Amino acid sequence: MIVYSGTKQTFSEHVRNNVIADKIHEAFISLIGQKSSPGEIRSWENSMMYMNNVLSDEAIPNNAGVAIEYKIPTSSKRVDFILTGTNEVQSEVAIIVELKQWDKIQTTKEDGIVETFVGGGVRRVTHPSYQAWSYARLIKDFSEIVQNDNIEIIPCAYLHNYEQDGAISDPFYEEYLEKAPLFLRKESGDLTNFIKKFIKYGDQKNTLFKIDNGKIKPSKSLADSLNSLLKGNQEFVMIDDQKLIFEQALTLSKQTNSKNKKVMIVEGGPGTGKSVVAINLLVAISNLGKLTQYITRNSAPRQVYESKLAGSFKKSHISNLFSGSGSFHSVKPGLFDALIIDEAHRLNEKSGMFKNKGENQVKEIINAANLSVFFIDEDQKVTIHDIGEKEEIRKWADKAGAEVFETALTSQFRCNGSDGYLAWLDNALQIKETANTTLEDIDYDLRVIDSPTSLRDSIYEKNKANNKARMVAGYCWKWLSKNNPLMNDIVFPDFDFSAKWNLSDDGMLWIIKEESVKEVGCIHTCQGLEVDYIGVIIGPDLIVRNGKVITDASKRASEDSSVRGYKKLMRENPEAAKSLVDKIIKNTYRTLMTRGQKGCFIYSTDLETNEYFNNLLKR
Repeated sequence: MIVYSGTKQTFSEHVRNNVIADKIHEAFISLIGQKSSPGEIRSWENSMMYMNNVLSDEAIPNNAGVAIEYKIPTSSKRVDFILTGTNEVQSEVAIIVELKQWDKIQTTKEDGIVETFVGGGVRRVTHPSYQAWSYARLIKDFSEIVQNDNIEIIPCAYLHNYEQDGAISDPFYEEYLEKAPLFLRKESGDLTNFIKKFIKYGDQKNTLFKIDNGKIKPSKSLADSLNSLLKGNQEFVMIDDQKLIFEQALTLSKQTNSKNKKVMIVEGGPGTGKSVVAINLLVAISNLGKLTQYITRNSAPRQVYESKLAGSFKKSHISNLFSGSGSFHSVKPGLFDALIIDEAHRLNEKSGMFKNKGENQVKEIINAANLSVFFIDEDQKVTIHDIGEKEEIRKWADKAGAEVFETALTSQFRCNGSDGYLAWLDNALQIKETANTTLEDIDYDLRVIDSPTSLRDSIYEKNKANNKARMVAGYCWKWLSKNNPLMNDIVFPDFDFSAKWNLSDDGMLWIIKEESVKEVGCIHTCQGLEVDYIGVIIGPDLIVRNGKVITDASKRASEDSSVRGYKKLMRENPEAAKSLVDKIIKNTYRTLMTRGQKGCFIYSTDLETNEYFNNLLKR
């Protein structure tokens, strides 16, 4: 999505008439649905004046395309400025320019990271050349039209207030300076010449139109790329806060020892890249010769990852990399240099099948490692036994004498990069009130389906492309087929629909097995994983009456361990128990409805609930 687009000529006219910031802001409100901050408006006024000076050379064609604030597909990030045209052999070119108003930075010892004054204080940020390069890589990776038409994406950065001081162009950043050249205050002429090297002819915005409207290639799956990652290849380019957090954790891993323990808490919602950063850390810290493991409470991600690695690595090597969260109660203190805990919100207090081992998984993990990195999203706690909260981690870190570092991931990749969809979902499920009451202009395929049969057919159709569409449901039906394979579990006689819960033979590998599209998964087999399209059956544990979302744990199947023990809690403290169970059920559906990278199809067994979601879509 492009906020502002035009030709060089119209852009120059808007700058000369001092209306460029107004034009961008008007388009921003129209497309994004919200106003920009005064600071962002001022930055447009200043930076676009400088860019207009850069483009004033007559050799840069007037009909070259100009885009401002281009939202990168499948992410929530925006490119500041793009100029398009064709080169001397008529091949299409897009030059992306990362604009900064900085006038000073401090170097760091972290790859691609600098410090500068932004947001009211001195903060760690990615080097502008790294940022421009990473954005260009994302566009290349996710735009099918860019790949098929061989559109050349050329990144650079322009710091129009920055006087050369040697810091911003320090040789330490040479790798990224070569990938995305940097131009400073007195180098506007050099930037003009750089642009002229690549753009000889205008294109009347045709290349912009292609990039903005072209088909989005399915996002890379972490599971599919894991093998290459562990062999040292760069499968995922980390952007902005992902890169900052990765480098910070890597630095901490070099500083810690048994007498200098550190704990890092990384908060991030669905699709913010928690698992990507976690796996990259596993590779990087292991490459330092340090003993480290990737930990998840839920076995589904581990089993999927291990399946992808089978045949490329010895089974013993794979087992040494991945672990469950319940195996640290008897581990020697400080045995591990680093433990990387993904989905940390799913940690339990006790370990073992009967929850009778150890004292507290958070405590035991912190004791077992010199560095513990917890990736957490408290809104994805889906059982009453989940204790993974920031406060819990802080408590045990303090008792262990560990220094705590807290940070957050905000870059959105799942749900087609739509933060708006996630906010809408929070509002729709009445988890928390947000401003997103409409899905208008949100690039995500959300549908309310009127029958389970139509839901199944839609998922079957989407699955034909690449085996990345699945059905899931709230755990409201007993698992009869587990003991009797001839029986189906989820049955709707009025709709001629019947299906089994996920294949018992495949277990946690359900999400990648080809035949499993016929089965229905649950929260336990899909949390922490992703597909392109998810079909969600909402059971009677969540209904809507007169616009109010109501949850009922008694409608869950008796085998479901998520709410096991809630009746006892109800007797002890009814109000607290009701609030906890309500949160668990809503979080469950929030998690199920965010497994799809490109779309989510919903069917509720309750007519009024289906109508409720239908009406929300029409707003």
